[in-house]
Amino acid sequence: MSPETLSKDEIRLRHRTIRAEMQPDALAAAAAGIALHGLAWAEAVADGRPATFTAYLGVGFEPPTLPLLSALHSAGHKVLLPVCEPDRTLGWVFWDPAVKFVRSRYAPIQEPAGERQGLEVMRTVAGIFLPATAVDMSGNRIGQGGGYYDKFLAKAESNGVQVPRTAVIYDAELLPPSSIPAEGFDRPVDAALTPSGLIRLT
Repeated sequence: MSPETLSKDEIRLRHRTIRAEMQPDALAAAAAGIALHGLAWAEAVADGRPATFTAYLGVGFEPPTLPLLSALHSAGHKVLLPVCEPDRTLGWVFWDPAVKFVRSRYAPIQEPAGERQGLEVMRTVAGIFLPATAVDMSGNRIGQGGGYYDKFLAKAESNGVQVPRTAVIYDAELLPPSSIPAEGFDRPVDAALTPSGLIRLT
């Protein structure tokens, strides 16, 4: 069965299965590449000035992002990480290396502890790093299945917030154009950040 005929759930399951087989050395190499190319993207987006970016902490077999968070912080950028709120909405907490993580009240994940920011903080953001399990060359993205980010992006757009966004994936998770079924609530991404580099999408 070709990728073009797969549903979102089938694509998501396929890539999660592959991710689960990754070895520590491959994860470490991916982390280094994502940090290198992600920081370069952030510097370009911000024209070399300190700025604010939203990101997330990759856990388990997700693309590792902690080195990226550290690189952004060390370069003088502010980093916002998501926290799950009721009704599948996202709040945000400013992160630095001293921030502690706690169990989410609404999802089976760890979240940063701290003062929660609402949607208004997005007006200060220069760019968005967001999770994905696959992205195609048309900019279509598959997330974790919870719908948090699509809802957040739609709400941000409706409030006039339009900033560059890149999805973080492994190299093999960048698929041919239109491989991912696009639905009305989906929000495309501008680029894919992989361990090998940043790919701008059409």
